Amino acid sequence: HTPHCAFRHRSCNTSNKSHQYQQSTMKVTLSLALIASASALAPAQDSRRAAFAKMAGAAAAVAPIAANAAVGESPRFSVFGLIGDGTSYSEGAAYGSDQAGKVYSPYSVYGEASESSLYKPGRGEDAERKKAILAETDKRLAKLPAYIEKKQWFNVKDELTRYMYETRGAVRGLAKTTKQKEKAEDFFAAIEATYLNATLKKQDACAKAAADSVSTLAAFVGSL
Repeated sequence: HTPHCAFRHRSCNTSNKSHQYQQSTMKVTLSLALIASASALAPAQDSRRAAFAKMAGAAAAVAPIAANAAVGESPRFSVFGLIGDGTSYSEGAAYGSDQAGKVYSPYSVYGEASESSLYKPGRGEDAERKKAILAETDKRLAKLPAYIEKKQWFNVKDELTRYMYETRGAVRGLAKTTKQKEKAEDFFAAIEATYLNATLKKQDACAKAAADSVSTLAAFVGSL
């Protein structure tokens, strides 16, 4: 090689070594910076731990007062009011611990059905209320022919699902005998056919089903 080429080779080697030295220096500097940052954060973390420790200590000091525990008394607990002390504050008078009589279940605030219950099956006023629902239902069914004639299908379906939502329960509540239950099923089939044909927009079939619903309801009411 010529002296000029040798000088260039030595110059390149020197440049590469210098670059590697700079990279090593940067890595060391970065590592030292991270260590310094971690050291700087340590006091802040310690101060936070100290603050949380003070808060926990304050809560622990208040806890015995909230639990109303006496000095030397063992901790009171209750598992669903069935095991342990049902009068402990954790229960809050739940699971029937504040009831004079036996409750329906540990999860209920109501007592078992008895002679003193407010609701008694078969009350006359309940039957009268259900009959009043059927009387109103008959008035609602009387509106259907006009809706069907005008092809107001939404009014037909609204009438069958608005007030008459209560009709099915009233019919089932009044149907006691086998004959009454059979007539009830005939009525249910008629109003269901009316709703279906209104949905399908079949005018003649809907009109026939609506007429059947009136007659079957009258037959059921007559059987009571």
